[in-house]
Amino acid sequence: MKENKLGVMPVSKLIWNMSLPIIASMLVQALYNIVDSVFVSMVSEQSLTAVSLAFPAQQLMIGLASGTAVGVNALMGRALGAKQQDRADRVAINGVFLAFLGFVLCAALGISLSNLFFHAQTDVEEIISLGNSYLRIVTGCSFAVFGQVMFERLLQGTGRSLYSMYTQGLGAIINLILDPVFIFVFKLGVAGAAIATVIGQCCACALAIYFNLTKNHDIHLRFRGFRPDWRIIGSIYAIGLPSVIMMAIGSVMTFLMNKILIVYHAAHETAATAFGIYFKLNSFIFMPVFGLNNGVVPIVAYNYGAQNRSRLTEAIRRSVIYASCIMFIGMIIFLTVPHLLLKIFSATDTMLAVGTPCLRIICLSFSFAGACIALGSSFQALGKSIYSMINSIVRQLVFLIPAAYVLARYGATVGNSDLVWWSYPIAEVASLIMTLIFFRRIYRTLIAPLPLHGAE
Repeated sequence: MKENKLGVMPVSKLIWNMSLPIIASMLVQALYNIVDSVFVSMVSEQSLTAVSLAFPAQQLMIGLASGTAVGVNALMGRALGAKQQDRADRVAINGVFLAFLGFVLCAALGISLSNLFFHAQTDVEEIISLGNSYLRIVTGCSFAVFGQVMFERLLQGTGRSLYSMYTQGLGAIINLILDPVFIFVFKLGVAGAAIATVIGQCCACALAIYFNLTKNHDIHLRFRGFRPDWRIIGSIYAIGLPSVIMMAIGSVMTFLMNKILIVYHAAHETAATAFGIYFKLNSFIFMPVFGLNNGVVPIVAYNYGAQNRSRLTEAIRRSVIYASCIMFIGMIIFLTVPHLLLKIFSATDTMLAVGTPCLRIICLSFSFAGACIALGSSFQALGKSIYSMINSIVRQLVFLIPAAYVLARYGATVGNSDLVWWSYPIAEVASLIMTLIFFRRIYRTLIAPLPLHGAE
């Protein structure tokens, strides 16, 4: 049997071979996210605010899709590494089934609770109306994003990252082309942006399905006579559920942060919009790191299944180094030219005054985040996503939000609203300390006992 490259290719070359296509596709996706918001900002600042306030709900939806796919990817990678073909096939098929259930859940919640969601954040009726138009479309048609994420991860999990680059690239390019058409030509505003997004996701999903059926020979997707395997589903979520919870916590954090900014920051909705712009801009820095780690997860999972400690530890070590270098470059960019980044979004003088310190202070956390993300991905690949979940809860709900609340209230008292942004560096330092403690425990219990060069 021909050996999978995950077990034989030199690790440094393998990481980039796996990651570069994902990084490229994610950078295209990040470019889309920014251009999409640029087009929306041309309509009005209220439109951009509406999309920014919708972000936590979108984040929750994508978190469910991605977290489920993390569980599928890790479990499938281990099965392939252990030469368990039938189990790998069953994991993949049950993963597709879970993606469908995720769509049904998000569509029902998004359509029925959208109005309540926006009323909980603001009382500006124009923003609420625009937000409802946007969110109900992207959640009601979320079958596309769930399908796209799952089928792309099946490609990545078997070492075919190049094909996932094509699918993400196609979706993003179609979005970029259709955005101005639906927003300005058809005069649909934020609803047009949502429609363009869904069409792009549909095209990407269709291409990912095609690649899995015709190019992905390591798994076999046969649905005739399919019945859910609840034992496998339980194993998928034993790994993936912590990732879902982590991303859900991120959504809750963003929601609460928007509330804090609107209530206590001197600029109110403008501060929430600046915070939303930060998330759009930081995707250009974080997406390459996430792409790198999406490429590393199947490498670590495969070599853990093959019991090869040498390759596993080298993959983790190099991912930490590469991720930290990317984040350092991002920090330098945010520190030196924040005003130029904000002007991309037609920033007013008020937006520049609020957004410039926002970017400069928050980006200091980048220097700690690279190692946290890289090691967190290794936790997922080794089936210890619970550590990533605990870390995420402590970082965002124990440190970040309480620090933001205290600093925002104190800043409102002393007339310095910029203090609230320091909550990010504070939380990231705490996160790094916890991550290192967890990794030390995992190394001693799971990695160190493995044979150095694989089972004989």
